[in-house]
Amino acid sequence: MEAAAKLLATARHVLFLSGAGISAESGVPTFRGAGGLWRQFRAQDLATPEAFKDNPMLVWEFYHYRRETVRQCKPNRAHMAVAAFQRRLSASGRRADVVTQNIDGLHQAGGATDVVEMHGSLWRVKRVKERGFVEEPNKVWEDKTQLFEKGLGAPDVDDVKLRKEDLPRAATGELLRPAVVWFGESLDRRVTDEIEILLHQCDVLVVVGTSAIVYPAAGYAQVVQRRGVPVVVVDIEPTPAESHATHFLQGRAG
Repeated sequence: MEAAAKLLATARHVLFLSGAGISAESGVPTFRGAGGLWRQFRAQDLATPEAFKDNPMLVWEFYHYRRETVRQCKPNRAHMAVAAFQRRLSASGRRADVVTQNIDGLHQAGGATDVVEMHGSLWRVKRVKERGFVEEPNKVWEDKTQLFEKGLGAPDVDDVKLRKEDLPRAATGELLRPAVVWFGESLDRRVTDEIEILLHQCDVLVVVGTSAIVYPAAGYAQVVQRRGVPVVVVDIEPTPAESHATHFLQGRAG
């Protein structure tokens, strides 16, 4: 712990990479492991273009449930600490950036700025024709309104209550979908390019609460390690990223 703290105290450019573990401490479901189902479905069975095409009502109920759940969650001490560290480095002419695999927006709610959201956001929507994660103006926009009635998407019911005519649509009438990256879709090239730049600029990488299984994020620790950049891994349990860690701190992120 002390060695990692000294490392961060002298760093000029720290890059944080966060995953589901940091938000789990705020009560955000991870939909992984035992009990990780919504109704009888795995998240990866619903988070696909094919699932949305087959049953957009079911998929929107799932994402409405996720939005309503996250709406009740607050940033935890880890989110706050990252934001405070970012401000402290900025005040001293240094820099800290945040790249997150999460789609909940809790880093921003905790005060972090210029957060790179690899997989999009629960709070944005886009037209169905826009595949994957895009950031181009007018192709994706934020919508934090209550899209559907409260309680819709409850995990303890079996039937789909949402009707097709109730689905959100653009002014042109085109069906809208959550602006997140689904399984089988690619990340926006501009986002991956930005992350590559940060990986080659940072002098410390801090990996927080991610299993380091899903690529490309799973390879980031190895990328910076090849440059001789130290890697600090913080997780409640050992992860594959630990093999590339200069310092592994086991425990809660917050």
